[in-house]
Amino acid sequence: MAGSLTQYWKKRDFGVTSEPKGEVERAGKKLAFVVQKHAASRLHYDFRLEMDGTMVSWAVPKGPSLDPHVRRMAVHVEDHPLGYNKFEGVIPKGQYGAGTVEVWDRGTWTPLEDPRVGLRQGKLKFEMHGEKLRGHWMLVRIKKREDERQEPWLLIKEADDESRPASEYDIVEALPDSVLSRPGGKPRKAAANAKTGAKKEAKEKAAQKGAASKLPLSLFPQLATLVEKPPRGEGWIYEVKFDGYRVLARIDGDDVRLFTRNGNNWTPRMKALAAEVAKLGIDSAWLDGEIVVLDAKGNPDFQSLQGAFDVSKTSEIVYFVFDMPYYGGHDLRHEPLVERRALLAKVLASHPSEHVRFSEHFDADPAKLLAGACAKGLEGIIGKRADSPYTSKRSPAWIKLKCTRRQEFVIGGFTDPKGSRAGFGSLLLGIHDAQGKLHYAGNVGTGFDDRKLAAVEKKLATIATDKMPYAERPKGVNGHWVKPKLVAEVAFAEWTSEGRIRHPVFQGLRTDKDPASITREAALHDAPEAPAQKRAAPAARGEKSGEVAGRKVSHPERVVDAASKATKIDLVRYYERIAEHILPHLASRPVALVRGPQGVAGHLFFQKHADTLRIPGIHELDPKFWPGHPAMLEVATREALVGAAQMNVIELHTWNSTVKAIDKPDRMIFDLDRGEGITWAQVVEATALTKKMLDMLGLESFLKTSGGKGLHVVVPLTPKLGYDEVKDFSRAVVVHLSRTLPSLFVAKSGARNRVGRIFVDYLRNGNGATTACAFSARARAGLGVSVPLKWAELDGLESASQWNIFTVHERLAKLRADPWKDYK
Repeated sequence: MAGSLTQYWKKRDFGVTSEPKGEVERAGKKLAFVVQKHAASRLHYDFRLEMDGTMVSWAVPKGPSLDPHVRRMAVHVEDHPLGYNKFEGVIPKGQYGAGTVEVWDRGTWTPLEDPRVGLRQGKLKFEMHGEKLRGHWMLVRIKKREDERQEPWLLIKEADDESRPASEYDIVEALPDSVLSRPGGKPRKAAANAKTGAKKEAKEKAAQKGAASKLPLSLFPQLATLVEKPPRGEGWIYEVKFDGYRVLARIDGDDVRLFTRNGNNWTPRMKALAAEVAKLGIDSAWLDGEIVVLDAKGNPDFQSLQGAFDVSKTSEIVYFVFDMPYYGGHDLRHEPLVERRALLAKVLASHPSEHVRFSEHFDADPAKLLAGACAKGLEGIIGKRADSPYTSKRSPAWIKLKCTRRQEFVIGGFTDPKGSRAGFGSLLLGIHDAQGKLHYAGNVGTGFDDRKLAAVEKKLATIATDKMPYAERPKGVNGHWVKPKLVAEVAFAEWTSEGRIRHPVFQGLRTDKDPASITREAALHDAPEAPAQKRAAPAARGEKSGEVAGRKVSHPERVVDAASKATKIDLVRYYERIAEHILPHLASRPVALVRGPQGVAGHLFFQKHADTLRIPGIHELDPKFWPGHPAMLEVATREALVGAAQMNVIELHTWNSTVKAIDKPDRMIFDLDRGEGITWAQVVEATALTKKMLDMLGLESFLKTSGGKGLHVVVPLTPKLGYDEVKDFSRAVVVHLSRTLPSLFVAKSGARNRVGRIFVDYLRNGNGATTACAFSARARAGLGVSVPLKWAELDGLESASQWNIFTVHERLAKLRADPWKDYK
């Protein structure tokens, strides 16, 4: 069955678009796949598999998920040429699929059954070998509705060692960047008509600070973590929390595009603002900020912003810009926040604009700032670590403090109006749990005027359905159901014990947020701890700056972690010096490597096998140790450690068994992770209780920091039992803890279940599961290290990242004995 490009050619004018025309080609030795991030009218991901000389393609609106319980809609579209696999660029306005396209992932795929038969019958099973997506997957065709023009399929991750729960990891959010857009591109030439003195000075500073980089086609914003109270200590700056929509502006010469936080292109909806941004005279940049409409007092008015979009009158929108991750052909994400903002202030000052403004910050007591914001009727304040890099994910370096409880809810239905009220009585609200099920969260019937009632009623009428959208029918609720496609922002007083909200007030509809992403927002009791900032001592005199242990280190000056200002050569030197301590924990164990070519704030990915990149010194284990999988890796020498760090390896994770008995673990691990609402004192208490439980069972245990947020309790075992038996036993321990102390422990994984309680992770004991090795650095701000401890040190421990790659050697020098000397 030969592929066809007829439909692909019909839809495009190749005299206008830069997309490749292509031809049907002969298949190579390995079948390619590509996933392209496509910001058209709505952001989606194009999933393409090579078959019969073309790329068979599906449009996946929400992108792939590593959770086998999450089924992603995938719409079968026209085949694309093989040459499309390398396409990144902007499809011009007026062309089919107009918008930006970038290569989000690429690699090869292996059919597990006849792919032609599978495509014809509607079930494709295959294994992926990509930079981000790996393991076993399925595409399954589902029944086509009458109003659907194209075939609907489902993209499903199968359960294997590459799968991960959606509640703990969203690969689309965690790894948003292109796999082709790497640092090192040449900066663009400056526009001849934008040469003010301030701008020239700003661009020169950018050239000195940021790495030269091609302007990426998309950018996922850094998100803030909700906390209950301001952080202690210095090093934070504070801004107003604007009551509006998050918007990122991409400026590439005359091409200005405005994107929502989810990557949807809103440029056509805000043409006046796009024109204002274009007048800034910036040649190349990404700007990050919030759009608002101001009231008569100069305060953001969310309802006025909503109204501006409802009536298509957006000329009064003001764009408050607070960050600039890229500028003038340079990637500034690794530079400290205060330096990025100083540069941004100069750039905006060179072209003052009524509708594009710099978001000022304050160095003042956050409690007083919050009180003042609340008194003015503002939503709250945002706190940011002054030295933090820009990371495209939710980060503890940015925090939000709110004046009132307020979040988004999915609308699942409505009640009838009473008395003289028109339209509807109240909206039925819902939130998703960790498994993606929608649960009823209460009603909201206040906050509406006649205009809002009419506008919302009109939208509800278009999505009416007979199917109840909630996982369980709300008790005592009589209403009409709608498809869960609308998102409402609601202010309220508190949550009840039944999961309902009290005294809600409707604020407006949110068209910039995906309904499937709406979950209950829980605040951390305390602001996250600041990472250690101690720097390494200068290199010994005479040591070559770009060489460690006789191996040349490429790009030694590249910053790996902006928080500690650690460079690549700092990390390589760390692993060379720590070799005698870490190698005993690595020897004879399969290892998974966490690589970060762009540092801790960039694209991170696991490498468990040798099929994507060979690292000198790293040993390939016999494939018989894990039948059906590529050869696993072992890091057993100093040369291998240095070679791994030179190839941008940051973390090393190991199996619980050795090659002497690969199917029988010689240790059992309990990972106590610090989740939302949990203080460090509670982590320490929970760890001590876990030890007491193990003591009662007659099991000797050992303690180490994770280097991240929690602690690891390790129990040595005689390798007699299989992985299933050990995992079942560890689960029984955790279940007993949760039943004995339900206020502190919980036996179910998932972010929703862990709010205010600790899940002692026993899943680390499954076959093929890995845990950060003792003395491994962690790919987090500060480059904390997983450090073995004496149990007597637990009470005095200050954090899970108490030691980093610069300070752990001081600890080792002061130790009189190995804390784990009795480990057998």
